[in-house]
Amino acid sequence: MVFGLSRELEIRGNSVEIILPKYRHMRYDQIYGLGVTFQDLWVPWYGGTIHCTVWFGFVHGRKCFFIEPHSHDNFFERNSYYGDNDDPMRFAFFSKAALEFLFQSGKRPDVIHCHDWQTALVPVLLFEQYQYGLGERRVCLTVHNFRHQGVCGEEILRATNLHPFSRFMCPERLADDSRHGAINLLKGGIVYSNFTTTVSPRHAWEARVSNQSEGMGHTLHIHQGKFGGILNGVDYDLWNPEVDPLIVQNYSLNDPDGKYANKKALRDRFLLREAYKPIIAYVGRLDDQKGVHLIRHAMFYSLDQGAQFVLLGSSPNPKIQGEFWHLKHHLNNNPDCHLELEFNNELAHLVYAGSDILVMPSMFEPCGLAQLIAMKYGTVPAVRAVGGLADTVFDRDHSDQPWELRNGYVFHQTDGSAVESALHRAIGLWFGFPEQFRELMLNGMRADYSWSASGQHYLNVYEHIRHR
Repeated sequence: MVFGLSRELEIRGNSVEIILPKYRHMRYDQIYGLGVTFQDLWVPWYGGTIHCTVWFGFVHGRKCFFIEPHSHDNFFERNSYYGDNDDPMRFAFFSKAALEFLFQSGKRPDVIHCHDWQTALVPVLLFEQYQYGLGERRVCLTVHNFRHQGVCGEEILRATNLHPFSRFMCPERLADDSRHGAINLLKGGIVYSNFTTTVSPRHAWEARVSNQSEGMGHTLHIHQGKFGGILNGVDYDLWNPEVDPLIVQNYSLNDPDGKYANKKALRDRFLLREAYKPIIAYVGRLDDQKGVHLIRHAMFYSLDQGAQFVLLGSSPNPKIQGEFWHLKHHLNNNPDCHLELEFNNELAHLVYAGSDILVMPSMFEPCGLAQLIAMKYGTVPAVRAVGGLADTVFDRDHSDQPWELRNGYVFHQTDGSAVESALHRAIGLWFGFPEQFRELMLNGMRADYSWSASGQHYLNVYEHIRHR
């Protein structure tokens, strides 16, 4: 998202610079011209300072700064990007270091755009500690997933020199709404930022009125005047069947027949039999958010209805991963099914290009990119009506949208019969009315979910907060 939005903003004539931690395990082969640009960055921390080096390099044309702290804490010199017990401390330091870098280097951006709880402390520190040094900088915070909020103890306040503690431990600022004595970094970001976005309009509404904000509903209600949803875009330089080098034959809206060469290649790759059947696919993580029980149900239902089913993805949960390995062995000799239980980006391109229908039965989905990519590749999405899925997929039979905007199948409940209702109609159309199915494919390919529209929405937010 950061890459795609930054590229769109630059195309529109804006100067964009990205600040990241210098992780040990970054893909350094993807950084061009990496070198030291700021040798001695001293960041206040507890009662002293931590020495940092700032590096600069281009990542696929984007200007990126990488902050490397020299500390016995080894904040980013480890094998993981996140998921460690000291994550709140690591990213609090990064937030402080990023602002200190702006201050010491003389950089004065019009807008600082932060993402998720890891950088939600930036607006707090900016307005409490750096307002005079950095002037009237404005901050936009984007929340990608409310499930992760950076709940931690007051030690963060001590480390970043945010005191007196009582000022920040109050409900109006950083105090967590449900855990006594805890602070919530994401809440602080929402309170202090000039505007907060999430990654689809529907999810913004869900976050305010349902439990999808994971306990943040009261804070969002108070600050609803500066909260909204902007749909993520897709980078069509990377995800476009017209130019995709990772598929066996390119094709387009005006010449879609190349899709069938990719369908054959997908069958060959996964040892599926050649037959007059649609291929149903699932691509993505296997976790509770994605509706694993419905993915499993969709697989067996599709096979029962005479379709083929392919799955590409893995689970961070060992129990779920084990269950799908069991399914893989159970279905190992089925010529109509293949489970690939790891994520392979290159193979994902072929799955999108070679499949007929993509199923996404998510329990919640802030935006979702798989359905957007699928439509570009002429693969019809069958999705649950949540978050960005509801904003982008319009049911062929029941939507109030004009026919030319209807692009898939939608269901609402979280049980097996719900996903069956969508797949029954999709598979039935494929077998019974192939020309109408082709029209549905083309409707999806015709839709524009690039960063162009979303980039303008973000520019509108930036202009709004600059003049408040």
